[in-house]
Amino acid sequence: MGKVKLAIIYYSSTGTNYQLAKWAETGAQEAGAEVRVRKVQELAPQAAIDTNPAWKAHIEQTKDVPEVSLDDLEWADALIFSMPSRFGNVPSQMKQFLDTTGGLWAQGKLANKVVSAMTSAQNANGGQEQTILSLYTTMYHWGAIVVAPGYTDPSIFAAGGNPYGGSVTVDQEGKMLGDVEDAFKYQAKRTVTVASWVKKGLQGE
Repeated sequence: MGKVKLAIIYYSSTGTNYQLAKWAETGAQEAGAEVRVRKVQELAPQAAIDTNPAWKAHIEQTKDVPEVSLDDLEWADALIFSMPSRFGNVPSQMKQFLDTTGGLWAQGKLANKVVSAMTSAQNANGGQEQTILSLYTTMYHWGAIVVAPGYTDPSIFAAGGNPYGGSVTVDQEGKMLGDVEDAFKYQAKRTVTVASWVKKGLQGE
């Protein structure tokens, strides 16, 4: 059958979701997947970025991370999206990329992708669940197979118990609150496991 191919696609301004993506990468590799980590294109003007030292520093830190392309979507058996909440919705940077996928969608090349999502916000009730559900709306249009963590592992409870996807609250200093690392690694492993089942089924094994 070959390894499950997983693309982790993230947007991060100051580094939280980059860290979530890296934890997911570790979990997926431990589950035997071939993994690509890709960032979406930054759309904010440089003047805005320059007003936030943490934002500017993170862009410099991750300048060597490849930007996502449609080829990455076509390559992957499974996808994990990680992005901060923006008023309970996905950031414009992530939305802009998703809006470029119409061609692949029209060709049926996004159907049966196994997908999962994770997010962050500065408040526990800052739209974390709704951001993930907003992302999943696009996935349903693709005909993708959404894999939520539910309550299938104790690590989810330790991280705050979001059944839709991993989420973390970040304080004003940028520090993640709670014991969250294992939940993100687990979510990636679960996504890879389900993707392996789907891949076997599609290949008729």
